[in-house]
Amino acid sequence: MKYVVGIDLGTSAVKILLVNKNGDVTQEVSKSYPLIQEKTGYSEQDPQVWVDQTVAGLSDLLKDYQGDPEDIEGISFSGQMHGLVLLDENDEVLRNAILWNDTRTTEQCRHIYDTVGEERLLEITKNPALEGFTLPKLLWVKEHEPALYEKARTFVLPKDYLRYKLTGQLQMEYSDAAGTLLLDISKKEWSKEICDLLEIDSDLCPPLVESHAEVGEINQELAVTTGLAKSTKVFAGGADNACGAIGSGILEDGKTLCSIGTSGVVLSYEESDDKDFQGKVHYFNHGDPKAFYTMGVTLSAGHSLSWFKDVFAKDQSFEALVAEVGSVPLGSNGLLFTPYLVGERTPYADATIRASFVGMDSSHERKDFVRAVLEGITFSLNESINIFRNQGKNIDSIVSTGGGARNDIWLQMQADIFDAKIIKLSSEQGPGMGAAMLAAYGCGWFDSLRECADQFLKVDKEFLPDEENVRAYKKLFAIYQDVYKSTKQLNEDLLEYRK
Repeated sequence: MKYVVGIDLGTSAVKILLVNKNGDVTQEVSKSYPLIQEKTGYSEQDPQVWVDQTVAGLSDLLKDYQGDPEDIEGISFSGQMHGLVLLDENDEVLRNAILWNDTRTTEQCRHIYDTVGEERLLEITKNPALEGFTLPKLLWVKEHEPALYEKARTFVLPKDYLRYKLTGQLQMEYSDAAGTLLLDISKKEWSKEICDLLEIDSDLCPPLVESHAEVGEINQELAVTTGLAKSTKVFAGGADNACGAIGSGILEDGKTLCSIGTSGVVLSYEESDDKDFQGKVHYFNHGDPKAFYTMGVTLSAGHSLSWFKDVFAKDQSFEALVAEVGSVPLGSNGLLFTPYLVGERTPYADATIRASFVGMDSSHERKDFVRAVLEGITFSLNESINIFRNQGKNIDSIVSTGGGARNDIWLQMQADIFDAKIIKLSSEQGPGMGAAMLAAYGCGWFDSLRECADQFLKVDKEFLPDEENVRAYKKLFAIYQDVYKSTKQLNEDLLEYRK
């Protein structure tokens, strides 16, 4: 049997999957690593830790592997987006990586708008200037660490640096490059215009390759350390959301992904780059060649439920917490929750707004609050679906992954609120599986990623919308949308009282 390896370089851990030609995950290893948070709003990591933990994970994988190492034909990657890794003339790391969840760059975002122009930035990159993206981080280093910036000869993103250390070859692929704010995503080339306007040497930008491109082989030192064969082919990989889309079969128009982790993502396949979402949702190059995806983000999706559990049901499991949700009627007995615990991304991009429970009275029990939290998270995700549909997108089937796929009542709630068929896959590996599928496609096992998805991905359950519930939720969703408008000024007034 032949195999491929998918490496998912996340924010808190690297997850490594060994996948056979049937799409079965035969081994799985995870290695964690810490964040470095020296100040409020700062979030960094040491890139060497990514390398060390990945090498340790691959070594563990090969220790338990009973086959011939040469039967592991390919490796590819998924990685946390946007993180800035600055390298010097010898491709050595100059400082800790500044991660996607680092928010120190508000002033740099304003500078981008003032210099490039909000409209022109959207025309080129299809995305607004947000603190999470790579370009504001690059400008922050240029302003605050000028001596270090002068030593920089190139930059890459987290998984690109990991891949470089495994192969000695340095590139960036399009799906991750789209999240830098430096890529012209239609032309699939670095924007010299943006670089010139912001006085950034365009030579800092690394060579670009396709996600499925073969970019090298495992170097000799790594082969000896891990037990991998030196002949193992290495493929570029993709951004975590692009790989999550591939690993969930979001590979044709009309297919959409709802992924509920700490944050929540609604991601939809796009055949072209010609839709205009006015920057309300992200617009990135897909890992599938010549395709794109649009994406809305709820900052506190699963985080809202874990927050509620930690505060009000610390000693209970999540399963116990949601066990009684089915006994609560639609609308949570008149209780409504907005999941703005740390602000919101889509559709408001508002760092000041905060969460609300609306409609509380003495008859409400904890189970009412739990259902209200689930409904509120789902309403927030529906904001993104609403934007897509208002732009003429047909969304008829949605693959649900993450925490939202672990409870049948919540899955039915998604079907009713989204007014779409909800699909639960039998094996949910998301970005790691997407990375493995890019390796399988790159190795020539399949003629397309769609063909690979047909082999690798299987449906476990489907949930169809109940028309009566759909109508009721549409009325409740309109009330939900009013809460933001009604509480925006209140939250701004309360800002001075926050710690």
